Amino acid sequence: MPEFDPAVIKLVRAAVAEDIGQGDVTSLACLEPEPITARVIAKSAGHLSGIMPAVMTFQMIDSANTVRINKKDGDAFEVGDVLMEVEGLNQTILTAERTALNFMAHLSGVATLTATFVERVRGTKCVILDTRKTTPGWRTLEKMAVTHGGGKNHRYGLFDMMLIKDNHIAAAGSIKDAVARARTYLLSPDYRLQFGAKDDSLDIEVEVTTPEELAEAIEAGVKRLLLDNQSTESLKRLVAKARGMDPEVKLEASGNVSLETVAEIAATGVDYISIGALTHSARACDF
Repeated sequence: MPEFDPAVIKLVRAAVAEDIGQGDVTSLACLEPEPITARVIAKSAGHLSGIMPAVMTFQMIDSANTVRINKKDGDAFEVGDVLMEVEGLNQTILTAERTALNFMAHLSGVATLTATFVERVRGTKCVILDTRKTTPGWRTLEKMAVTHGGGKNHRYGLFDMMLIKDNHIAAAGSIKDAVARARTYLLSPDYRLQFGAKDDSLDIEVEVTTPEELAEAIEAGVKRLLLDNQSTESLKRLVAKARGMDPEVKLEASGNVSLETVAEIAATGVDYISIGALTHSARACDF
């Protein structure tokens, strides 16, 4: 079996064990082992993702299974396209089939929804981002699927970026104090030891909801701001104020984003739009 991400191997093993248990009793009872060629055929159109865990599933069930990939992750596909062909014994292919298709169906759904959002903002400089609203255990694959749909990844977890939100600000007393604490921590031995960091270059983003909070954050030297749950009119005002104070500041809109509203939000001039629905509400593709 080819080399794969350890987190993905662990997830596929769990999925296989969940489905098979002691064995595929129906295939064992009804089928005499014989070589076959199986084809994965698209029954809906979309953008492909999930090839890696699908191949892993077929080969985890039987290392003798050989897989021929006709389209790669990120490719568009149409109804009737043959995406993958698998050669091996009928028993092992049928045993692996559902788990492999489950991975492809969900992840291609994420990629397809992402591609639809990306298309809606085409012609702007706005980038579509995911969030941490992922299926537990699936984050690596779901974030990969977002990139297959043309989106970009926000922070992977709580460890690779500082995002100072309203609760952190309330606890610290103000945006200025929260940012000061963040910078002090990034210079501390505790940070270097726990996170294995060599410097204090971790990105800091701050959530703001009012013009006053926006000004406080920019005056504190913050270079990336999260504008959460704003109307498009409010976004326009905040974007104009931010650009007037610091033309280089990066602005991210989040909340109340749908396929119907995303183009209007992008037109306000924000740099990013983060959308939880990419991973938590994508409709599965049909194979």
